[in-house]
Amino acid sequence: MSNSNKWSSGVHSRSGDILTYNLHGNCYVNLTNRCTLKCNFCPKFNKIWDVQGYNLKLCADPSVDDIVAAIGDPTRYNEVVFCGLGEPTMRLSALLEVAEAIPEQIRVRLNTDGLGNLVQGMDITPELAGKVDAISVSLNAQSEDVYNRHCRPPLTGTYPALLDFIECAKQYIDDITLTAIDGLEGVDINACREIADDYGVKFRPRELDKVG
Repeated sequence: MSNSNKWSSGVHSRSGDILTYNLHGNCYVNLTNRCTLKCNFCPKFNKIWDVQGYNLKLCADPSVDDIVAAIGDPTRYNEVVFCGLGEPTMRLSALLEVAEAIPEQIRVRLNTDGLGNLVQGMDITPELAGKVDAISVSLNAQSEDVYNRHCRPPLTGTYPALLDFIECAKQYIDDITLTAIDGLEGVDINACREIADDYGVKFRPRELDKVG
């Protein structure tokens, strides 16, 4: 099998792990399965690893070289997106190395839970500047109690840390979108939209039980 075929199939690993997958004309990077949260709506916590026909369960975190090889020619895509079924900022150094390898003309987006600063113990947003063009942050709820109920954070102070991350990121990233799941019990989509408006960023509702 040629490299081009491996890239088009979304598979590039000796173990058969899917390191990148192609959706909506974009290349999604499956950087890690590790997470900051244990969201009760996340398919993997219900033992479902399939996203739009791709099994995203990893045997191990892939190397930067393997990820770059799996992306192949980035100019084939509208954008490269760090997503998968894990939190990309838990592998911050790998994320930054891969993003730096993407040509400047290709848009790079980070889908995150917004807890990178809390987990890393520092403000990571200056590190993202110049490497990430857009950030999608999973706000998930309009209040801390609703957030804790659904996201089940192992760490304390996660919701305030999430809001602080948004404020920090605004200084370095122009394109920021907050998201929340429409139909999740207790989540007020209009209130979530108002939070986005208050921060001067965009908002997008997601569909319950639809990933990818």
